[in-house]
Amino acid sequence: MRYSIVPLALLLLLCCSMVPADTPPWGFYGHRRINRLAVFTLPAPLSGFFKKHIEFITEHAVDPDKRRYATRHEAVRHYIDIDHWGEYPFPEVPRNWVDALARYTDFYGITAAGDSLHLLGDGLIEWRGRDTLAYRDTVPAQDRLLDLRQTSRRQLRGLIAGRILPQYYEDEWELHPDTLALVLGLQLPDGLARIAAVDRFSPYGIVPYHLVVQQNRLTEAFRQKSVGRILRLAAEMGHYLGDAHVPLHTTANYNGQLTNQIGIHAFWESRIPELFADEEYDYFVGAATYIADPKAYFWEVVLASHRMVDSVLTIEKELSRTYPRDQQYCFAERLGRTIRTQCPEYARAYQEALNGQVERRMRATIRAVGSSWYTAWVDAGQPDLTREGESLDEQERRELEELEAAFRKGEAKGRLHE
Repeated sequence: MRYSIVPLALLLLLCCSMVPADTPPWGFYGHRRINRLAVFTLPAPLSGFFKKHIEFITEHAVDPDKRRYATRHEAVRHYIDIDHWGEYPFPEVPRNWVDALARYTDFYGITAAGDSLHLLGDGLIEWRGRDTLAYRDTVPAQDRLLDLRQTSRRQLRGLIAGRILPQYYEDEWELHPDTLALVLGLQLPDGLARIAAVDRFSPYGIVPYHLVVQQNRLTEAFRQKSVGRILRLAAEMGHYLGDAHVPLHTTANYNGQLTNQIGIHAFWESRIPELFADEEYDYFVGAATYIADPKAYFWEVVLASHRMVDSVLTIEKELSRTYPRDQQYCFAERLGRTIRTQCPEYARAYQEALNGQVERRMRATIRAVGSSWYTAWVDAGQPDLTREGESLDEQERRELEELEAAFRKGEAKGRLHE
């Protein structure tokens, strides 16, 4: 799992790992600042509602990162390793979630004794013991029990869309053998006690799909005038959109680990803004606008971020070769600790070589967040929220308390980021 932040964070993630459990990492500042600035992109009367609750919107921008400490399923919602699946513009990646799940789900028949048979799919997962799975690359067609023909693909899509299987990231899904045989029109071997469906897609990230889900949820919250849900979903929408604007949230080489550039993630989205954002960045981004096609818009955000991955990595690689090595890293005091981090002069050289890229992505994030909120409100019929009551009910407060408690335990779940 990766530690997800947006391009305004003020502290290296290396430092965050050393912060006491009762002290929020300074990196949270980036998400909070972007949400706060997005409020001022909104038109009246929506701006009045958000300004009334601006402290909540600001403070709870970091809830998705805190949720990484409560469930291992949270991490994948912050990124997509889209280049794992091919090359730009990634035709191998369906833009619709149900289609992606249908394409990259494998089915296994399990006997009462726990033996397994790979029934359907393009990948193979070896069962090492009854509960341990290990991926292999691909399975030759002749080694598959069933051939996933195009007709079966369409039927499988119906299986997922019809909610016989879940539509969203879960643990292992199960269904009865007769159900799979009936939907696909295939004869399955005798002796199968259950069918296990294993999602091969989600572990590589689902942020563009999750943004669509969040947008729909926010629209419905506006429609119901549920102030608590509006505020929580709006705050979290800002977080996920911020992550989608970060180039290194769209690549399998998310921390330079494949190119011997470990630490570049924090350098780009944390160290550079730490030094320059408050004094040098222009936060006048213009007004929020209506998003006619949110799904297409979110995908363009991801693809635009990915188009910058090469420059993020290549420019830093070249700079590290030409800049004096003994002037690249310095020691600095953070929260009473001494850490090793990029020197200010070296960070400035990287920022200048990037030609304002970090600032542009941060500015784009602010406007995108405001536009997402505005679009949800418009699609809900522009409800009047001026007379609505307090923000959270008792259940919502309890959920936030539980989230905070899980975060303070300091045990992040899922794939580590840096």
